[in-house]
Amino acid sequence: MTAPTLRRAALNRQTAETDVRVTLDLDSRALDGGNLLQTGHGFLDHMLEQLARHGRLGLSVQASGDLHVEVHHLAEDVGITLGQALTQALGDRRGIERYSSQFVPMDETLAQVVVDLSGRAHLAFEPEKWEVWGLAGDFSIYHLRELLRGLCNHAGITLHVRLLAGREAHHVIEAIMKAFARALRDAVRVTSDELPSTKGLL
Repeated sequence: MTAPTLRRAALNRQTAETDVRVTLDLDSRALDGGNLLQTGHGFLDHMLEQLARHGRLGLSVQASGDLHVEVHHLAEDVGITLGQALTQALGDRRGIERYSSQFVPMDETLAQVVVDLSGRAHLAFEPEKWEVWGLAGDFSIYHLRELLRGLCNHAGITLHVRLLAGREAHHVIEAIMKAFARALRDAVRVTSDELPSTKGLL
């Protein structure tokens, strides 16, 4: 197997509502100087920390947004920018494992996430069919869905998220994010020199 090229990305997405800067290294547990995760929203920072730690990613996200309105715009735009960075870092996706599935428990909660780095964007988000209780701060299951939707749309990921048990918002959201991080970690691994598709293109 040939030596992999550096799989890194750095970009900035700025709108009238948010300003998001992302640096991503798929093959490092931390960037030079460490991972910096600062969005102005404590629970979102906590979820990005789970993504970096369980995904074994070098990840920096520095963002600001109209939190005086609501966290929706910030969550969505962080997801979009992460998706763009992931697309850039993956390149032509040659040699990656592509598929992965992970279960993660958190106390009474059990989440399953299935990932296909197919180049085709699709999010099947079953937790919204459940009655999830409360908020994590002011962060809800809806905000997580929008973050993942933005990421899938801009990274070309098919993502299925299932909630097998659980009701409490903090545990549900965190278990899903940990499962996604661990599935992504396995799916981006370079395991061959071949493109993982009979089509010849992802």
